[in-house]
Amino acid sequence: MGLRASAEPTRLRILALLVQGELCVSELTRILGQSQPRVSRHLKLLCDAGLVTRFPEGASVFYRLADHGAGNLLACAITQLLPCSDETLKGDNSRLSLIRQERSRLAAEYFSRNAGEWDKIRSLHVSEEAVETAIREILGSGPVSHALDLGTGTGRILQLLAGIAGKATGIDCNREMLAIARANLEKAGLNGFLVRQAEVQNLPLASGCVDLVTVHQVLHYLDHPAAALREAARVLKTNGRLLIVDFAPHDIEELRHAHAHRRLGFSSQEVASWCASAGLEVVQLRHLPPASRQGLTVSIWLARRVEKPLEAMASQPLQQEFVA
Repeated sequence: MGLRASAEPTRLRILALLVQGELCVSELTRILGQSQPRVSRHLKLLCDAGLVTRFPEGASVFYRLADHGAGNLLACAITQLLPCSDETLKGDNSRLSLIRQERSRLAAEYFSRNAGEWDKIRSLHVSEEAVETAIREILGSGPVSHALDLGTGTGRILQLLAGIAGKATGIDCNREMLAIARANLEKAGLNGFLVRQAEVQNLPLASGCVDLVTVHQVLHYLDHPAAALREAARVLKTNGRLLIVDFAPHDIEELRHAHAHRRLGFSSQEVASWCASAGLEVVQLRHLPPASRQGLTVSIWLARRVEKPLEAMASQPLQQEFVA
């Protein structure tokens, strides 16, 4: 069925484009120079054949090659047989390059308009470089089959995971931030990393399917952070890891009023309790204090999905590390 579905010039062009990354219908329409109904019909045939998968995102629908299985293998094999010298494919790639440039421009403009908010918050705590260094140390270099980043924002944590994760997915509810993340992932050449629009409390993933979940500076925006941790635990495999980066308790009320922070940080015991209720055991905790006494301490929790009584996890002492 897959060979029959691909045996048509336009569908071959679509496969050749999607092997380079995900695209929405409007982008494919611009590249192929065909009407949206016609392109949509071709995409439906490719989806029905298992060669392509679709992901709704607001009013748009994104398409990419099947993530795994026979459909992925067949689609990749077909695209490898296409001649690089074909003028039609060259034209498609040229128009794809222009669309990517436009994505990057729009993402840069959005980030520029809103960068002041992030810069102001960053100035209150230890540098991002220090936080990322700590994350790398805590996670180590061991290979991760599938990583999931909740509230991925600009996709920075996905880029940080590139060295250890074979596959990674970023989840965010903000379409503008997803556009930034896509542009950043494309610039970094991480075509195998995906971003999806969804709520972190209702993940579009099966239970027990990922090895690592990261939640970087997200919990303080949520009405129910404990619910987000339960959902993260649900999608983790047994012995899978959850990395949480957020602020320790503070009293900077401006962040609540001016930057939509729902919570002013979290205590070590509070997060450990939420984790225990979700079937997670906190195995490491590190605090990164700010340069000034008026700043914010960044806390990093590493928890593991375990199969043991919750009472046993709750009774274990929590080892904390304070980094000067």
